[in-house]
Amino acid sequence: MFPNLDINFIIFGIMPYAALTILVVGSIARYDRDQYTWKSSSSQLLRRKQLMWGSILFHVGIITIFFGHLVGLFTPVWVLDTLGVPYALKQWMAVIIGGPAGVAALIGGTMLLHRRLTEPRIRATSSWMDITIMVLIWLQLAIGLLTITQTLQHMDGSEMVRFMSWSQSIVTWNINAWVTVVDVHWLYKLHIFLGLVITALFPFSRLVHIVSGFAAPVKYLTRPGYQIVRSRRAKALPKRNAPKSTPAE
Repeated sequence: MFPNLDINFIIFGIMPYAALTILVVGSIARYDRDQYTWKSSSSQLLRRKQLMWGSILFHVGIITIFFGHLVGLFTPVWVLDTLGVPYALKQWMAVIIGGPAGVAALIGGTMLLHRRLTEPRIRATSSWMDITIMVLIWLQLAIGLLTITQTLQHMDGSEMVRFMSWSQSIVTWNINAWVTVVDVHWLYKLHIFLGLVITALFPFSRLVHIVSGFAAPVKYLTRPGYQIVRSRRAKALPKRNAPKSTPAE
C-alpha cells in the first residue's frame, strides 16, 4: 500500500499530517492544561528600541509572507485559469512581494535573536524552546530567500504549480501527493521540511500567542452585550462607611 519508506514519502507524504495533528491536539491540550503559559512573555522593558524596530520589521515581514504562502499555495489552479492570471505573473508577484518581505523579516528576526542571546537578563528568562524556535524561524527565512535563486531560473510558474498541487493534494488526503515534489531542488525540500518542524513545535512554544491574536477579536464580537458592574444583592447591602445607628435615650 505504501512506498518502501522513501524519505521523500516520509517528509512530504506523512509528515504534513503528523505536524498538523500535533499542532491541533497539542494546542488544545496546552490551552486546557496550562492556560497561564499561553502568552508571549514580553520583555519590552529591556532594549526597547532594538525590540521596537526588530519587532516591527519581523512581524510586518512574517505576516506578509504567511498570507502570501496561504493564498499562493491554496488558491486552486482552475481559479487562476478562470480569471486569466498567467502563472508567470503570479510567480513574479511572489518574488517582488515575498522577497522584500523576507528581507524585512530576516533583519527583524536577526535583531530579536541578537537581543535575546546577548542581553543577560533576557537570556536568563528565556527557555530553550524560546531560542530554538527563533533560530528555526531565522533559518527558515534565510532558506526561503535562497530559494529565490532557483525560482528565477523558471519564471514560467511551472514549479509554483507543482507546490500548489502538492499543498492542495495534502488537504484532500491524496496519499500520492508527495510524488509531485519528489524531484524539486533540495532548497525547496529543506524549506518545506523546516516549515513542518516549526508547525509541529508550535503548541510547545511562545508562538501560541498568534492564535490569541486571531481569536481575541472573535471573542470580543461574541461576548454578551452587557456588563454587570454591581449586582442587585450588592446594591442592597448597607454601605461600609455608613454611621452606625445608636439606641434612643
